[in-house]
Amino acid sequence: MNWLVIIATGLVFGLGAVFLVKSGNPGNYGFCAACQLRDIAGALGIHSVATLQYVRPEILGFILGAFGLARFNGEFRPRGGSNPVVRFVLGMAMMIGALVFLGCPLRAILRVAGGDLNGLTGLAGFVAGIMAGVIFLKRGYNLGRAQVYRGSMQFSGYLAAAAALLLLIAVSMGAGFLKFSVNGPGAMHAPVYISLVAGLAGGALAWRSRMCLSGGFRDFMLVGDTSLLKIYGVMFVAALAGNLYFGFFKLGFDNQPLAHTMHVWNFLGLFLTGMAATLAGGCPLRQLIMAGEGSTDAFICVLGMLAGAGVAHGLNAAGSGAGVGINGQIAVVVGIAVVSGIGYLLREKLTPISKGV
Repeated sequence: MNWLVIIATGLVFGLGAVFLVKSGNPGNYGFCAACQLRDIAGALGIHSVATLQYVRPEILGFILGAFGLARFNGEFRPRGGSNPVVRFVLGMAMMIGALVFLGCPLRAILRVAGGDLNGLTGLAGFVAGIMAGVIFLKRGYNLGRAQVYRGSMQFSGYLAAAAALLLLIAVSMGAGFLKFSVNGPGAMHAPVYISLVAGLAGGALAWRSRMCLSGGFRDFMLVGDTSLLKIYGVMFVAALAGNLYFGFFKLGFDNQPLAHTMHVWNFLGLFLTGMAATLAGGCPLRQLIMAGEGSTDAFICVLGMLAGAGVAHGLNAAGSGAGVGINGQIAVVVGIAVVSGIGYLLREKLTPISKGV
């Protein structure tokens, strides 16, 4: 991959995340493909936690930025049909695991860059989850090939971008059908135009670079390719520098913003997310980007993540600053069992390669 793309992508996500916090987002919450999608779920009434309701323009920008650049480059490809029900379930699992940890893998790195060492246990779990997913891949796990849509079916590829555009207009106008938190994390946000610009830039570059943390570790484990991981290295250094400059950096485990110190559940939460992301073909951020470039499979996975947010908060299974309750612990264990079952059951019979063939 071009080094210019790697550096530009890492800088936009690293410095952009810190600037969003400086502009009003909660601490270490500049970008998060899971929690910010969870806030959108709250704004749409999918869950009823009054402090977590806001349509985050960063998420809409990710989708629209990927859509715009894919269209501009002539690479927008409406496609889908690859086991959508399973992808919906995997999306739910990804979100439940992330909400137990309190952040997607992207936010885990940003948390560490802000000095929150709890992010390290989460990232360790994420890598372990990817390793578990890779075992299923090596044993023939396959969701099936997506079909490129023709004719009228091509319009389905525009659904994610259309939904993002409608929500952007709605949040900009303060539409009455949306819910807005008046206190708590949902009430803390940068101005819409700043969040949107950051999201658009991030979405376009994430599309161009194919940025994906689960894909980065998967590629490294399978073929030794470190291209995607370099983006996150640049992002970490940029966010660390930004946090130090603005005085946001606070090293330690305790009293970190939007975090808890239950290490086992931080580990297992992102273990679940990592395994589900590997079997779904991309981390939460990557699913948003692929939805923008026309993949209905990824869009269904995103819908699964929205549903997962509703389930996690409806069952009181999400983590909080106080830790993870028994419902959250059960949800993670059940989630790992379900995703493992998917990985085991959806295997194709591998054909051995004979010598001389």
